[in-house]
Amino acid sequence: MTLDEFYAEWNNGSDKILVHTSGSTGTPKPMMVEKRRMEASATITCDFLKLKAGDTALLCMPLDYIAGKMVVVRSIVRNLKLISVKPSGHPLQGLTEAPVFAAMIPMQVYNSLNVPEEKELLMQIKHLIIGGGAVDEKMEKELKDFPNAVWSTYGMTETLSHIALRRLNGQETSCWYTPFDSVDVSVNNEGCLVIDAPRVAEARIVTNDIAEIAKDGRHFRILGRKDNVINSGGIKIQIEEVEAALRKHLAMPYMITKKNDHKFGEIVVMLVESTDTDNIRKICEAYLPKYWQPKRYVSVEHIPLTQTGKPARNEAIKIADLS
Repeated sequence: MTLDEFYAEWNNGSDKILVHTSGSTGTPKPMMVEKRRMEASATITCDFLKLKAGDTALLCMPLDYIAGKMVVVRSIVRNLKLISVKPSGHPLQGLTEAPVFAAMIPMQVYNSLNVPEEKELLMQIKHLIIGGGAVDEKMEKELKDFPNAVWSTYGMTETLSHIALRRLNGQETSCWYTPFDSVDVSVNNEGCLVIDAPRVAEARIVTNDIAEIAKDGRHFRILGRKDNVINSGGIKIQIEEVEAALRKHLAMPYMITKKNDHKFGEIVVMLVESTDTDNIRKICEAYLPKYWQPKRYVSVEHIPLTQTGKPARNEAIKIADLS
């Protein structure tokens, strides 16, 4: 979708607009969402970040998905000056001045950090929000001394972008997400996060994210997804925890997935962008508990990702099944 096409759909007189889910756990699904709720979400974010009319906002993500659409809606609601660039892994390439506000996925931030000219612009962004995937420890360390505010976001298509932010730098740095004032969170009996955000979602949303609520009953952190659990020999293994444990020890891209097994029910499988699986096996044996260690290693040319840069978990399972 082009920017002109989005404006035409936004101004077509209908009270709803078409968006697609990210497809991280399957095929992207179409959704019709209310424009008034998108405006409410945009207002909440602009108020929180204290964005004002005339501030520049970078549009660097596809307009087929909620993240890109909401950047435009924020610019409409707050009269921001939109800077539109072609979605790519290097959104700051070619820019001579940093925007006041930018929303990026972790891959875009990672790439920008590794090009000196782009990193300099990244540091000058007054309000940088990062969503669409987890920010790992290495990236957090690189961002912690940035002079301006950097946030990790929590949200989904169903909540019309984020409903909570976590500060990644400065004195407010935290491992806990802070929901917006109009949002309440809890966990159900399966430990999954439940979101009550009446301004942006008509009904309460039960997520598949395993969460922990802080003692204050307000802040929360995400431990992993319910559908990313491997039940191997009766032991439940959270895929994200295994991946996190290896981040300090593996430089190449990798992903943990699973495969059905006659003996264990399911086994841990690692996809990795390397042919040196013997050495990778040794690293896993050295740093992972025995029951977390992959029973199969699959060398791949590229780790499967969705169009928004998230791990394509279902595609990973298909690759493991063929191994």
